[in-house]
Amino acid sequence: MTGTGAAKGPASYFPSIEKKYGRPVAEWKELIRSSPLTRHMELVSRLRTEHGLGHGHANALVAHTLAEGHGK
Repeated sequence: MTGTGAAKGPASYFPSIEKKYGRPVAEWKELIRSSPLTRHMELVSRLRTEHGLGHGHANALVAHTLAEGHGK
């Protein structure tokens, strides 16, 4: 794969997340990593209820962050 292709999977949502919510993805990911919650849907629910993210955006952030090694 080359570095010129479009992002795929959860990362494909990142530009719209940053534009819509005005915070960099790194900030959202740090929020997820620092949470005492560890289960995927608990984290998605927290982002939705406490931060107003839509389900798809919250799910993409959590999936990508957990895939990087947050959690077991």
